Amino acid sequence: MSGAQTTQESGAQQLNLDAVSDWLQANLPGFTGPLTAEKFSGGQSNPTFRLTTPGASYVLRRKPPGTLLKSAHAVDREYRVQKALSGTNVPVPQMFVLCEDDSVIGSAFYVMEDVAGRTFDDPRLPGLEPAMRSRIYDELNRVLVEIHSVDLSAAGLSDFGPEGSYYRRQIDRWTRQYHTTATEDIPEMNRLMSWLDENAPEDDGRRMLVHGDYRIDNLLFEQNGAKCLAVLDWELSTIGHPFADLAALIMQWGRPTGPEHRGLLGVDRPALGIPENDAFVADYCRRMNIDGIENFGFYVAFCAFRMAAILQGVKKRALDGNASDPERGLQLGAYVPGFAEDGLMAAGNV
Repeated sequence: MSGAQTTQESGAQQLNLDAVSDWLQANLPGFTGPLTAEKFSGGQSNPTFRLTTPGASYVLRRKPPGTLLKSAHAVDREYRVQKALSGTNVPVPQMFVLCEDDSVIGSAFYVMEDVAGRTFDDPRLPGLEPAMRSRIYDELNRVLVEIHSVDLSAAGLSDFGPEGSYYRRQIDRWTRQYHTTATEDIPEMNRLMSWLDENAPEDDGRRMLVHGDYRIDNLLFEQNGAKCLAVLDWELSTIGHPFADLAALIMQWGRPTGPEHRGLLGVDRPALGIPENDAFVADYCRRMNIDGIENFGFYVAFCAFRMAAILQGVKKRALDGNASDPERGLQLGAYVPGFAEDGLMAAGNV
């Protein structure tokens, strides 16, 4: 994870390094202190730290402190799915140890490999040649198909999500969580939730591993090439419907460019070597051996809704003092109405 920006940990996100070091000394073979830590900046889900010792470096992800929504920030699920994927074609960091004893540092955490790769916060991939951009986007497509092609039984993940309609379940879940964290009335969000509730598709039997937050900045690539070394941030992963992961990419690319939104709106994609939405979806369908996707606008609308609900939760945690980066959390919370509007626009294209 050396490509990520780091900053010294502070405030509510400090680690008790003595407690971490003592626990790792007893539970991680080969661990030897002394230990220092840096907090990765920018993340709004599970606070993440690079741990450094004289002989090795690791990455620690923990639940945030404070009162949390039920089922949120499930680091045990993150650890489990990545450990299960270690024997598949999905690139993930090596998982070392999971601590579910809240008394050690105040919340559960796990420690994994520190992957030496590069990240791309801007999907325009500035500074790269068009040919390299094309290769990276093709790799983004290929890895998504690998996730959706995991043999659940062989990986021991058959019980990683409940049976039944993924969208019905997700709409109900995120609607509840949105109402729990709402800090103001947003008419566009109310309309979008009602539309999704009325238009959720029938279960078509597709039951696959889904990442839940698949986007280019959650992948690590080799330093000078296009190969993906690791897919990160599996907090929202479950057994579900694969089109949600694909639509999440398309939804994100419809946002404005720049560090705030990280979209591709208005970009001359052919000139940059970046595929258009239709071409990316067609490549995915070819790799998955399916003819196409009907009513794709529903899936994009769903993803916009889920992102709005997530960001509302981030805003609430920031107001409550539990966010990984409170100032950034409030900034992200301001985008909730915009994502709701994007969802309504996508709904109009179904």
